[in-house]
Amino acid sequence: MLKLSDILVAHKEIESFDELAAAVQDVARQGERFFRMDVKPPFPDTPDNWEDRLEAAFSGLIR
Repeated sequence: MLKLSDILVAHKEIESFDELAAAVQDVARQGERFFRMDVKPPFPDTPDNWEDRLEAAFSGLIR
């Protein structure tokens, strides 16, 4: 199971929420099947609906 905190630790170069969403989407494309949001993204541009947006990125609903 992939955790959001794992992505943040592995990709310290990520500086915005949009970059994080792209990283989540990349991991999903590599075959990860489960995703858990265990922390709130620490970026100033993190939207109120961040959980929905990351779930959409992981599920492939956005491109």
